[in-house]
Formats: sequence, structure tokens, C-alpha cells
Amino acid sequence: MPAIPEPRTLRELRASGHVHRTVKAEIRENLLTRLRSGQPRFPGIVGFDDTVLPQLERALLAGHDLVLLGERGQGKTRLIRTVTGLLDEWTPVVEGCEINDHPYAPSCVRCRRLAGSAGEELPVSWRHRDERYGEKLATPDTSVGDLIGDVDPIKIAEGRTLGDPETVHYGLVPRSNRGVFSVNELPDLAERIQVSLLNVLEERDIQVRGYSLRLPLDILLIASANPEDYTNRGRIITPLKDRFGAEIRTHYPLAVETELELIRQEAALDHVGADLPDHLVEVIARFTRLVRESTAVDSRSGVSARFSIAAAETAAASALRRAALTGEEHAVARVADLPGIVHTLRGKVEFEVSEEGRETEVLAHLLRRAVAETFRGTLGGADLSALLNRFSEGAQVESGPLVPAAELLRRIGPVDGLARIMSRLGIGDESPGHAAAALEFTLEGLYLLRRLSKDEVDGATVYRT
Repeated sequence: MPAIPEPRTLRELRASGHVHRTVKAEIRENLLTRLRSGQPRFPGIVGFDDTVLPQLERALLAGHDLVLLGERGQGKTRLIRTVTGLLDEWTPVVEGCEINDHPYAPSCVRCRRLAGSAGEELPVSWRHRDERYGEKLATPDTSVGDLIGDVDPIKIAEGRTLGDPETVHYGLVPRSNRGVFSVNELPDLAERIQVSLLNVLEERDIQVRGYSLRLPLDILLIASANPEDYTNRGRIITPLKDRFGAEIRTHYPLAVETELELIRQEAALDHVGADLPDHLVEVIARFTRLVRESTAVDSRSGVSARFSIAAAETAAASALRRAALTGEEHAVARVADLPGIVHTLRGKVEFEVSEEGRETEVLAHLLRRAVAETFRGTLGGADLSALLNRFSEGAQVESGPLVPAAELLRRIGPVDGLARIMSRLGIGDESPGHAAAALEFTLEGLYLLRRLSKDEVDGATVYRT
């Protein structure tokens, strides 16, 4: 983290030439600078470049509070958190202030009194932009005190009177003053709690119980919500919807390539310690898209991006387990590791009522379709006659999740054109693990295209003519 700026008093801050800007002005000017220079505006956000981000940028340039609408796992919270990267790296605050008052314009009772007594020697501290973000997951038990504030009984017990504004314990919203505050799953807030946000969004101030207390908040408020809850069920009070300046719809990745990029970026494969070849990543990406498009799945619930990420990590973990049990030096995932993800991920998908009892069957079928689509796209036009010839005389090859790569290669035997198969799959490593992964994928693809047969007995898979 870069060094903290030098000024430590109000006098030094004025001498440094610091200019006070509102949060929305900071974000607007820093966003314009990045737009002009071509710098990344929202690092780590994948698949929104031509759809969501232009709308978000327009809302931020306009200085609007906004709502992100989207099904689960579309990256709404991740996107909200990247907005803090558009704040100034450091901002001055009155030292010790609970609501981060700017030294040029103290607003709380404590800071105004301190400014009156200290004058130009008012102590100044600095907050990094990472500290200027507040977040609250809306739950039915969230109270006005949690968001806005309430009387602090400890301060009353210390001898202060109920009429003293300093007896107020500030909630999350005022404590995020001069920063960005996010309310996740906004419709889950009770209606009477939603009312407490009306002044924050319009008059930019807060009121706590019966106190004559006006705190002009400087804040960017961003909420997230499921579109069904927000638009159809009437769980958002109309005055609150009216006060948001922008409503932005998010979505799942629109292309397979975007899904692939998302899996590679988010899956913690390095921590798992196993290699997941590109063709298997593509299978998982296509599998996720097929599940989302399936009529057996509740489209209103959606299929989270965490589905594909967890699938990739589970397949890699299966390879790591095989390596540990069989003594393989290097764990490489194969097609045999994919069926295990069906049972692991079943709970991440909401099915239609008519499909009750068929959940595993539906997912297994969609996984086979994903493998077949990937095979057609990678090896559909390849000459695989050398591999097929090995089965022409009734030979068979047994594989499975616990068959080591070296043993699988021995059972298949030498295959002319293996290097070409691996090249078409984008595999540059000629290790036994990667060679076995390429050949097993090819065998599975030939089976799905009805050029080989397959039997599954006691966890073993036997390919034959």
C-alpha cells in the first residue's frame, strides 16, 4: 500500500492544496480519467463489457444511486465492490470521527465542537479507499438501528442525557459516510425498514428517534436484488424504487468463451493442485449453459456462476484423489472425473416440481450432451481411424476414476496420431497424465457419437466395439 499522505492538521491540509470533492464527484472524475486513458475500470469483471458496464458507467457519471437486478451468481456483489476502485486512493477525515467527516466540513456534533476549539490545528487522519466501503446483507431481522442508528444505553449510563446527540450510536449507513454503501438482497428488508432509507436517498440525511439531528451524508448507495422479488412480488415500496436513479440488469455469460474465461479466473485450481485440461473446462462451461437452458430447471432461480466454478474444482479434486491413492506423481483430470460433479452440484440447482426424483438423471444427461458438443467442436473432423482400429477385433479398454494414467495408456496401447489429437485439444504437455486425458476424452466422444460401445459396471467403464 502506498505511503499515507503527510498532512496531519487542518492547516497542513489547506497548505497542501487539497480540494474537497463529494464521493460521486470523485468517482465521476476518476472514471472519466480511466475512460480517456483506456485503463481497466472494473478489474476482474467478465462478460459485461458491452452490456452491463456501459449502463453502470452512465449511472456513475450521472451521480445516481442504483440497483443491480439479476439472478443469483451473476457477479452483482463482485461488481459493486469494484466501484470502490474509482474512489481517490486516500481521503482526509477528522481524526477519531465515527462518520468520517471531512476536515473542511465537519457535520457531527463532536467534530464541530472539536473544530471550534482546535481551529487550524484540527487533527487529520487518512482513510484508504478500501476502508470506504460498507455492506449489509438484508435479512428480515435487520433493524433501523442496524442501518441508521439508535440511542446507546452505555453512553446514557455514563451520565449523558437523552437529549444529547452524542448518545447516538451510528448504524452502518452513516459509518459509511464519504464512501460506498451496498445493501445486498434489498427486497428482504421489511417495508418499515425500507422507509428508513428514503431520506438517505433523497435528502441525504438521517434521523434517529426523536433527536433534532441532521447529518448531511455524502454517500453512494448501491443495492442488489433478484428481479422477481424487485419487480413482481411488490416487496419493494414504491417510494424507495422511485429514489434510485438507475436500474441495471445483469446476466449470466452470453458466450461459451466468456464462461471459460470466468471458470479459469475464479476456480481455485492452483490451490487444489491438479491440472484441468482446457477441453474439460469447455465441457464444464457447456454443461453449465445446458443446465441454465434446460426446461427441467427453474429459470427464475437461475444457475449461479458458482456452479461451474465448483464443478471445475471438484473435477480437479477427483484427479488429486486418484493420484494420492494410486501413487501418480502429477494429477491430471480426465473424463472419468466428471460424473462425480453431478452428485456434488445437485443441490445448487432448483428443478421444476415435475422433475422431482429425476434430478440426477437430468444432470447426467446434460453432462453427456456437453461432452458430445465439446468433442464435435474439437475432434469432430479429426482422423481417429488409428484409435478405432484397436477395437476392430473385439478389443476392449477398461477405465475409471481410480485407473492411473500410465495403466490406462498401457491398456489402450500405442496410438498413431496421438500428438495430433493432443494438439487439437490444446494440450502441449506430453506427460502420461495429459495423454491419458486426451485419449479417454476421445473414447468418450466416440461412444457418444455411437462409434464405440460402453458398459459401466461397479464404477468401471469399459469401451468396446
